[in-house]
Amino acid sequence: MNILGRLLALCLSVFYCITPYTAPSQKTPIKASADSRLTFVAWADTQVSNYILKRDPYFTAACEDVANSKTRFDAMLLAGDIVENGLLCEYDHVTEHLPTKSIRNFIIASGNHDVRMHPYKTTVRHFTKFTNDLNTTVGSSLSIDALHYQYMIKGFTFLVLGTDRTEFEEAYLSDAQLKWLDNALKKATGNGKPVFVTVHQPFKDSHGLPDTWGSPIPSAGSIGAQSDALKSILKKYKNIILISGHLHTGIGQYTYEKIDGIHSVNLPSLTIDNKDGRVTDNGQGFWVEVFRKKVVFHARNFALGKDIPKEDFVIRLAK
Repeated sequence: MNILGRLLALCLSVFYCITPYTAPSQKTPIKASADSRLTFVAWADTQVSNYILKRDPYFTAACEDVANSKTRFDAMLLAGDIVENGLLCEYDHVTEHLPTKSIRNFIIASGNHDVRMHPYKTTVRHFTKFTNDLNTTVGSSLSIDALHYQYMIKGFTFLVLGTDRTEFEEAYLSDAQLKWLDNALKKATGNGKPVFVTVHQPFKDSHGLPDTWGSPIPSAGSIGAQSDALKSILKKYKNIILISGHLHTGIGQYTYEKIDGIHSVNLPSLTIDNKDGRVTDNGQGFWVEVFRKKVVFHARNFALGKDIPKEDFVIRLAK
């Protein structure tokens, strides 16, 4: 462990000694249906930090909740902003606590906090190593060398998008990446199965933007200049489920929208104070079951170990 890693571990040890901490309840562990075809956990904005220590109890409790699950999930999908500043010590801390015995694959998208503090090549090196090491640990064959990639689990396609250059808040999707996405969707769609596309930032003018970002600028809080180009590709295909984060908006009226036929899901922050939703507690996310004709998003406070059934929603699949 490097010096920053040792310092982070020491600070967290002191923090937990002086801060009340309650482990998640084990009375209501997650248990998927026997007839679900695919299961995964969906989190965003874990944003583990080497100096903002108040986030850590929510992260570690949520990891413990998944570890207590009665289901071994086919995947954990992390929709960006895994760490605060893209530091190796932050990634090491995430790796140490993620519930690897309960997860078969890690599908991880980069967020602006993962990329904005380093030269692009350094970012890619740090992020791909983190993702590949996790998947090696759980015995997954997923191995990446770029921030955008494709992987198939049980016949279901996951497509992950990532910025092609260092940006501070938005992302930059090159023409080459957008062409890659279009070609991948042509091959993956048409069989009635949903395709899961993950990118950290949502479309502009979606999920309450720009108001939920607190800005009068129309593109604020969104993926940025390629928003319309991305939408024009995705709307050509059926049963696309776009999963994003970034907005730190609680579960509620801004979580799910159908946009030009695209099912757009914006996840709450796991560790940062959420706003604007009906449920704004820390520790929120979803666990997901895929069935033959529908996809069910189960809302849960992972830090407390409790489902929030009134905030569940169902996506019906088109034939």
